[in-house]
Amino acid sequence: MKQYVIYKRVSTEDQGKSGLGLAAQERDIQLFLTGFTEVPYEVLADFTEIETGKADDRPKLAEALALVRKTGADLLVAKLDRLSRKVSFIATIMDDPKIRLRVAQMPYADKFQLHIYAALAEQEREFISARTKAALAEAKARGTTLGGLRDKTMRRNAAMQANAAARADRVAGIILPLREAGKPLREIAEHLNRAGVPTARGGQWQASQVMRTLERLSAGMDT
Repeated sequence: MKQYVIYKRVSTEDQGKSGLGLAAQERDIQLFLTGFTEVPYEVLADFTEIETGKADDRPKLAEALALVRKTGADLLVAKLDRLSRKVSFIATIMDDPKIRLRVAQMPYADKFQLHIYAALAEQEREFISARTKAALAEAKARGTTLGGLRDKTMRRNAAMQANAAARADRVAGIILPLREAGKPLREIAEHLNRAGVPTARGGQWQASQVMRTLERLSAGMDT
């Protein structure tokens, strides 16, 4: 029988109390268990932690990992960043021969793909931060005074634009060569899905999403 140890994490105490973020993780994990796992299966334990993903010292995660090593069960998380936001930490766990990691949103991803995705996600966060700071600096240079409601909206819009552009840059290495080779949008979407690359909302790629990504990449090249 397949056995799992589930680990869920939210970043703040308020999220933990209100359930924000936990419901989505629980949904994804249940989708994995009902549609992507071996049958029969058993959940040995379900751990929930309220802690930042940048912290390595997490008691609940330590308990989960200890149980995994003891029983041989798979460690199951909803998303890779619920385990950690640091690629070095994720790599250390995946290099442990007594730990097998499964990610609900990437049910077919192997160890190599998880390594790549962790590295890309870390680069994406760094790029988003740098691009957002650049956008705010440009706004300030134009004489915009930051601080009011309008300025908060501007900062939010700048962050959203930077986020979208960064996601497009992250998959450019896959999408652009395929498009240049004459592959149709639907086939490119299927390639991304087979590679275990999720969309911004963690779902499956469609032709329309590939087109929007290509448009963002084209706009970035024109600037």
